[in-house]
Amino acid sequence: MPDIDSQDVFLGRHPILDRNQQLFAYELFFRGASAGKENFAGFADGNPATAAVIVNTFQELSLADALGPYQGFIKVDQELLTSDLIDALPPRAVVLEILDTVARTPETLACCERLRQAGYILGVRARPESPDIDGGPLLNVAEIVKVDISRVAPERLKRLAPALKPLRKTLLAEKVESDAQMRLCHELGFDLFQGYYFTRPAAIEGKRLKSSEMALLRLLGLISQDADTAEIEAVFKQEPVLTINLLRLTNSAGSGLATRITSLRHAITLLGRRQLLRWLQLLLYSGASNSAPTVNPLLQLAATRGRLMELLVDHTREVGQYGRDLVDQAFMAGILSLMPAMLGTEAGEILAQLPLAAPVLDALKERRGVLGDLLTLVEVLEDEAPDKAAAVSRRLPGIDAARVNGCLAQALGWANNLAR
Repeated sequence: MPDIDSQDVFLGRHPILDRNQQLFAYELFFRGASAGKENFAGFADGNPATAAVIVNTFQELSLADALGPYQGFIKVDQELLTSDLIDALPPRAVVLEILDTVARTPETLACCERLRQAGYILGVRARPESPDIDGGPLLNVAEIVKVDISRVAPERLKRLAPALKPLRKTLLAEKVESDAQMRLCHELGFDLFQGYYFTRPAAIEGKRLKSSEMALLRLLGLISQDADTAEIEAVFKQEPVLTINLLRLTNSAGSGLATRITSLRHAITLLGRRQLLRWLQLLLYSGASNSAPTVNPLLQLAATRGRLMELLVDHTREVGQYGRDLVDQAFMAGILSLMPAMLGTEAGEILAQLPLAAPVLDALKERRGVLGDLLTLVEVLEDEAPDKAAAVSRRLPGIDAARVNGCLAQALGWANNLAR
């Protein structure tokens, strides 16, 4: 296997939620950009370059800053665990997940204990057949225990979880892909949940959108059509809660405005149509129907998607042909891609109420065009498959692993500001 350069590695991330369904951390994945390079997540080959790739990626992209208040879970093999490079990783920003391939030797245990004393959080994977479930020595120095629930039958899981509880570890349920699985793991006492169950809530048959949701869609349509301010203001006046939430959001640190906004017309004037359009898109994910806005994992994910697509499209050849319109459309496509999950209704019902430009519709409906390729690229980076990103990026001149990783770090930092 050839040496690995961090410039040839796609960075992927997978969200981890807490018991309140709030974002807790990201698991980070590192995959090679060419067919000859293997999946870095497993580090099964023990290539010395893998350790350098991870450390260099953190240093080059300032990932500790990009992650913000959230930690990054990293899979650690024998080579990385025993490498001096591991000490270059920021202890407070990472969780080191010790792979099953790591030898359970006295030397390994001593290395893990040293890292724990240095402030690193260690995680191990528990399996039904693993002797560590009974309190093996490696489990003693670990703080987090992961359980891949796709490998454990529900009845076995109901026995496994209580057996792990007396160890007083943080239990993480991995591969949670449905709301029913999440509820079961929650009832069994798991503390953390990893999987995309929160992006696929079951749609309620015959569900109708709330008036506030309908109002937001009408506002998005009006602004997309460059309607008069009076028309936009009239819709807001029918929904006082939306007005309050918009003022709160625009007065937040994330808006980037130094002037305090005191009225709706003031907000529309100071923000400008482009910025107002973006906050309306985000407002759909931030509890628009509640008395106070909240930040949920769908907002984080949608905001990251939108910002990442916006940053990436600016480096494609197409932006020279279409100008800033394509940049705005990229942001919109990223945001709207998760709206069906947020609203619990079919995509067709939502899209029918929005006069979207053809590139956005093509991307959302069929993953066609440059925006469709970008949306596909963003999705594979989220789906534990950044190795597939290379094939997609080849359809996007100007987009390579280094560009994607840099833009992803920027997008994560931008989305994190929404929670402040």
